[in-house]
Amino acid sequence: MLRRRFGAVGAAVIVAFALASAPASAAAHGSTRVGEARSDVLSVESDERAADLVADMTTAEQAASVVMGHIPTTDAAALHAYMQQGLGGFILMGANIPATDDELQTLTAALLADPALPPLIAIDQEGGLVSRLDRDEFPASTSLKSLPAADSAAAFSARAALVARAGINVNFGTVADVTSDSSSFIYGRALGTDPQSAAERVVAATTAQEQVVASTLKHFPGHGAAPGDSHHAIPTTGETIDEWRATDAVPFVAGVEAGASLLMFGHLAYTAVDTAPASLSPRWHEIAREELGFDGVIVTDDLGMLQSSGIPEYADPVRNAVSAVVAGSDLVLMIAGSTPDTAGQIVQGLTAAVDAGTLPVDRLTEAATRVMSLRLQSTSATADWALCPECEPVD
Repeated sequence: MLRRRFGAVGAAVIVAFALASAPASAAAHGSTRVGEARSDVLSVESDERAADLVADMTTAEQAASVVMGHIPTTDAAALHAYMQQGLGGFILMGANIPATDDELQTLTAALLADPALPPLIAIDQEGGLVSRLDRDEFPASTSLKSLPAADSAAAFSARAALVARAGINVNFGTVADVTSDSSSFIYGRALGTDPQSAAERVVAATTAQEQVVASTLKHFPGHGAAPGDSHHAIPTTGETIDEWRATDAVPFVAGVEAGASLLMFGHLAYTAVDTAPASLSPRWHEIAREELGFDGVIVTDDLGMLQSSGIPEYADPVRNAVSAVVAGSDLVLMIAGSTPDTAGQIVQGLTAAVDAGTLPVDRLTEAATRVMSLRLQSTSATADWALCPECEPVD
C-alpha cells in the first residue's frame, strides 16, 4: 500500500548504516538517531499487520485513529493526556516549539501515548516562508525555484534530517503547486514557475525526504490555478480537467511516482470538475487514486480553514471531517480553532456517522488501515542519521 525507498541522499546528510536496532523513539529520547531507513518489504509487512490491528478496533477507536489533532501548548503533560484519546496523529505548530532541541525531543516523546505504536507526528517544515524549526537555514523555495533540482535534493535531505532528529516522522513540506504569477498567494512557496521545473524539484524533494521521514505533496489538485488564500476563503478556478492534466497535475503526478507517502488535499474548488472543495470532493479523491495511482495516505488541509472561509455550509468542523472521510480522505487535520475537546468531538461525529450509515464502515476501516500502515512503517528503524555538512553524498 505504502512505499519506502532506501538510497542516495544529499550532501548535507550522512547515513550511518547501522542496521542493528534503532528504535523509532530514539530521537525523541535524546539519542543521535534522527531517522530511519525503510524498504518495500516493510510496506508489505506493515499493511498486513495494520489490517489485523484495525480489525480488532472498535468503531470509535478507528475513528480516533484517522484524526490528526492539535492544541497550542508546550506542556508535555497536557500533550500526553491529549494523545491518550488514541488519536492517529498530532501536528506541531509554532506554539508547540520550545526553545531548545532537548525540550523539543522531550515534547515529541510525550506525544507517544503508546510507545509501541507512535502516532504520526507532523510539521509544516517547508523552509523559508513556512518554517517551524528555527534551525532550518537550508535553501527554500524562494531560491530553489531558480536553482538546479540537485539543490532541492540536498536542501530537503538536510531538512528531513533536522525534522526527524526532533522525533517528528511526517513533513508536510513539499509544495507541489505551480504558478508563474508573482502576486499569487502560493508563489513564494512553490518550487517551480512552470509544470516541468516544478515537477523536477518536487521529485528531488520527495526522493530526498522519503529516505528519512514520510513526505507530503500539497495542495492537491493545485493552488496555483485557484487565486486567493485558502486560509480565509475557498479559492476557485474554472480550469477544466484536461487543462489541469496538462499543467497543475504534472508536479503531483511526478511526486506520486517518486513515492510520496501522503497527499494533502486543498480547500480549492475546480468548478468545472466539482463545485465542492477538493478536500470534500469524491471526484477529486477518485482522480487521485485512479488516475494518479496514489496508494498512500490522503490527508486534508486544516479543516479549520473551511470554517474560516465564513461559508455557512462549512461552519461545523465535525461535519467537515465526516464529509472528508466519506469523500475518500484517510486522515483529517484540525488546527485553526481547535480546542482540547475538538478532536474528541470529531471522533464522536465519525462514530455516529458510521452508526447512522452516512459513513460506510468499510470506508472508515480503509482509512484507518492506511494511517495505521504508515504509523507502523514509522516504527521500523534501521539506520542512524546525523547532520553532516562536510560529508560527501552517499551513492
